[in-house]
Amino acid sequence: MAALARWCVRRRLVTVLLWLLAFAGVTAGATVTGSAYSNDYKVPGTESGRATQLLGQGFPGLGGDSDTVVWHTTSGTVRAADVEQTMTRTLDRIENLPGVATVAGPYDGQGAGRISKDGHTAYATVTFEDQAQDIDKSEAQAVVEAAKAAETDGLQVELGGSAVGLTESSGGHLAEAVGVIVAAVVLFLAFGSLAASLLPIATALVGVGTAYAGIVLLGHTMTVADFAPMLGMLIGLGVGIDYALFIVTRHRRGLKRGMSVTEAATNAVATTGRAVVFAGATVCIALLGMLILRLSFLNGVAVAASLTVVLTVAASVTLLPALLYLIGMRALSRRERRRLDEHGPEPELPTGLAARWSAFVERHPKALGAIALAVITVLALPTLGLRLGTSDQGNDPRTTTTRQAYDLLADGFGPGVNGPLTLVTKVHGAEDRLALDNLDSTLRATEGVASATPVTYDSGGDTGYLTVVPDSAPQSRTTSDLVDRLRDEVLPRAEAGTSLDVQVGGVTAGYDDFAAVIVDKLPLFVGVVIGLGCLLLLLAFRSVGIPLKAAAMNVAAVAAAFGIVVAIFQWGWGSELLGLGRAGPIEPFLPVIMVSVLFGLSMDYQVFLVSRMYEEWLETGDNRRAVRVGLAETSRVINSAAVIMISVFLAFVLSGDRVIAMFGIALAAAVALDAFVLRTLLVPALMHLLGGANWWLPRWLDRRMPRISIEAPEARAAHERLAAATDAEVADVLAEEERQRDVRDTTG
Repeated sequence: MAALARWCVRRRLVTVLLWLLAFAGVTAGATVTGSAYSNDYKVPGTESGRATQLLGQGFPGLGGDSDTVVWHTTSGTVRAADVEQTMTRTLDRIENLPGVATVAGPYDGQGAGRISKDGHTAYATVTFEDQAQDIDKSEAQAVVEAAKAAETDGLQVELGGSAVGLTESSGGHLAEAVGVIVAAVVLFLAFGSLAASLLPIATALVGVGTAYAGIVLLGHTMTVADFAPMLGMLIGLGVGIDYALFIVTRHRRGLKRGMSVTEAATNAVATTGRAVVFAGATVCIALLGMLILRLSFLNGVAVAASLTVVLTVAASVTLLPALLYLIGMRALSRRERRRLDEHGPEPELPTGLAARWSAFVERHPKALGAIALAVITVLALPTLGLRLGTSDQGNDPRTTTTRQAYDLLADGFGPGVNGPLTLVTKVHGAEDRLALDNLDSTLRATEGVASATPVTYDSGGDTGYLTVVPDSAPQSRTTSDLVDRLRDEVLPRAEAGTSLDVQVGGVTAGYDDFAAVIVDKLPLFVGVVIGLGCLLLLLAFRSVGIPLKAAAMNVAAVAAAFGIVVAIFQWGWGSELLGLGRAGPIEPFLPVIMVSVLFGLSMDYQVFLVSRMYEEWLETGDNRRAVRVGLAETSRVINSAAVIMISVFLAFVLSGDRVIAMFGIALAAAVALDAFVLRTLLVPALMHLLGGANWWLPRWLDRRMPRISIEAPEARAAHERLAAATDAEVADVLAEEERQRDVRDTTG
C-alpha cells in the first residue's frame, strides 16, 4: 500500500488524469449504448412462472406486458360519440406502434365490462410483444405520448402498468445533491478546512460517477434492476465519503505530528488505507453473498453495488493521496497550521466529550447496557409483523400518470382491476373442458373474487385461461390470501377427476412467489454472511467473544432498522407526510440487500473501534483501559462518519422512488443505531462487563489459525517511532499542562 501511495503522489497529475479519462470514457460508453434495466421478478420453477410460460406458449399475443390506458370524463359519459371517436382513433394509433401486440378496448362487443357503472371511466388493455423488462423505453414513451395527445378539457387520459412505469422520472439527482451538500457541511465542521472537506466529496463523486456509468453498461450483459444504479450511488456515496474521511483524518494527524505532506499521505494509505481496503472487501463479499440465492434479479444488484464499492475504494487509495499532495498543508485549518508553526508537532490527546463519555460508560456499564438493549428491543418489535410483498403503482407520487390511472381504475371498477390474476392450464380432453367451462361460476362464488371471465381457449383447444379480478388491491394481504385460497382449496376441488393442473399467475401471485423463494433461502444467506463476518473478525482479533458480539450486534441493528421500516412503510406512520404514498408491504428483496450492506458497514465501525481496543489490550493486558482508550480515541471519527452516511442515506428519501426511499430510511436507521447505540454504548458496556473474557481464544485454535494484520507491521512500527519522537519533543509541554490529563490516565 505504501508503494502504491508513493507512486500516486509522485505521479499525481497522471493519477488524476487517468481517473478523469476513465470517468469520461465509461460515461461516454453508457451514453452511446443507453440503459437496459430489467425488473425481472420471475423465479424458475414457481407456479406464477409456469403460468406465464403456459400463457406465452398458448397465446403468443398475451405473453407480453399488459398495460392500461384509462380515460375519464367529468361531464357526460365515455359513451358519448365525440369521446368514443377520439379514443377509438387513439387506440388504433397505439395498436400500430412498434412493440405493441394487441389493444383491447371497451367499444367492441366484448368490451362492455371496461366501462364503469356510472359511465364516467373506461379503459383499454395494451399488450406489448415483450415483458416489461425487455421493452425499450422509447416504445413505452410512444404509447404514453399517443394516449396523452387525446386529452381535452373534459377528457382526462392516464396510463398505468409496468412498461409505462419505465417512463416515469424521479428526483434522484436532487437527492444526490442534498446528500453531498450535507456531507460537505459535516466534513467542514469536522476539519475546519474547506480543501480537506471537499476532497472526500470529490473522491467519492469520481468513483461513484464512474460506477454509475459502469452499471448502465452492465445492464446490457446481465439482469440489472432499474433501482440498482440509485442503490449503488446511495451505498457508494455513503461508504466512499466515509473511507476518504478515515484516510484524510489519518493524513491530518500525520501533518500535526510533523510529517511532510508526502510522508503523511503515504502513511495514511499504508495504515488506514489497508483498513479501508479490508472494509471495502468485506462489503463486496457480503454483497456478492447474494449470488448464493441464485436469483437473476438479485445477481445484477449484487454485482452493481459491488462494482460501486470497488471503485470508491480504488479512488480512496489512489486518487485521494494524489489530491492530498496537491492541497499540501491546506489539509489543516488556518488555526491548526498557525499552531503547528508556533508550537511544533503535538500528539493528539483524546479529551473533551469523547473522553468523558468513555469514562462514563466504564462507570455505569450495566445501566447503560440495559438502556441500549431496551431501545433496540422496542424498535425491533414491529419486525415481528413484517409482511414481504411488492408495492403497486398506488404508492407512486400523486402527480404521476401511473398513480392517477391506478386511482381512476380503483374508483371506477374496484382496486382489483389493477392486478388481475390469470389462471392457465393445459387441456387434454372433454372432461377437462367441461370442468373449465364451469370454473368461472365457482370462482365468482369464491370469497375475495370480484369477477371472473369465462374460459378462453387457444386455436388448438390445448390451453385455456381465465381472468380473475380480486375485490382488493394487488398489494393487499387480502389478495395474497385469495391466491393461497385458490391454490390450496378452490382449484384442487375443481381439478378432481380431471387431468387439469391450473396454474395461478398474475402480478400478486408473481410477487408472492418471489417473496416465498426469498424467505426460504434467507436463513442460509444470513448464516453465510454472519459466519463469514465472524471468521474474518476471529482472524483479525484472535478472540471468540469479539466475533460473537459483532454477529449479535449486526442482527440487532437489522431487526431494529426493519422495525422502523415496518412502522413507516407497512403501517403507514408518516409515509404520506414523507411523500411515500400509502402503507403497503415491504419489498421482498430488502432483507437480503439490507443484511449485505449493513454487514459491510458495521464491519467498518467494528474494525475501527475494536482494533484500537485490541492494540491497547496487547500493550497493557488491562481490559478496562483498553475499552476506555479505544472508545475515547475512535468515537468522534465513528460518529462523524455515521452522521455523513445517515445524511446521504436520508437524502435519498427525496428521490420520489418508494424502493429507494425504503433503502435510504432502512440504512440510515441501521447506521444510526449501529454507531450511536451499539458501537459507542452497548458494545463497550458489554466489553467492560465481560472483562478479560473478551479476548479469550483456545490455545489449540490459536496455534492453528493464520496471523493477519489490518495495519502493515512496518507502517505501525514507523508510526510508533514517530509518535515516540514527537512525544519526547513535547514532553516538557505536557508536563506544564498536567491539568489536561487525557483518558489514558482516567480511572474508572
